[in-house]
Amino acid sequence: QVQLVESGGGLVQPGGSLRLSCVASGRISRIHSMGWYRQAPGNQRELVATIISDGNTNYADSAKGRFTISRDNAKNMVYLQMNSLKPEDTAVYYCTADVVYRTTNFPLRGDFWGQGTQVTVSS
Repeated sequence: QVQLVESGGGLVQPGGSLRLSCVASGRISRIHSMGWYRQAPGNQRELVATIISDGNTNYADSAKGRFTISRDNAKNMVYLQMNSLKPEDTAVYYCTADVVYRTTNFPLRGDFWGQGTQVTVSS
């Protein structure tokens, strides 16, 4: 159906930057919203940022002013530029997409998730 693959995670010092990328592939007709969530050990998965097809964005308070979400509709990709990273940003970051996809009979719509990429902010 649809696969999402994240990349760009890693270890970074406090105050540093990382850029996460996510590509969606499969029998995609249209992608409505795309977004990033994160989950730290012992915590629930939480919203980081979302972006819909017209470019409108939404950010968690913790991400405002430091993170920027963007997308390339032609490539079915979404990005998360993270600046001024803090130790509390350490988490597994997941990409998600609301996708209309083709099946044998008729199109369906569903939410899909990537496997996650680890971001560790530590000195």
